[in-house]
Amino acid sequence: MESGPAAFAGTAFALFGVALLLWTAVRLRQRQPVLDGSHPTAAAVLSTVLGTAALVGGIWCLSSV
Repeated sequence: MESGPAAFAGTAFALFGVALLLWTAVRLRQRQPVLDGSHPTAAAVLSTVLGTAALVGGIWCLSSV
């Protein structure tokens, strides 16, 4: 009964993490700012950390199913 919400949350977190990491990589590769109006390095580091955390959280949720 509880595996349904864990699978949904894990999939959502994993997809968000992958999308955020891909977005950051594409923006950095094109030498465009990741976030307008902020320091380029800080925004890249923050989005990389948050994307990795979301991906790890999604994998953890999916492993508990």
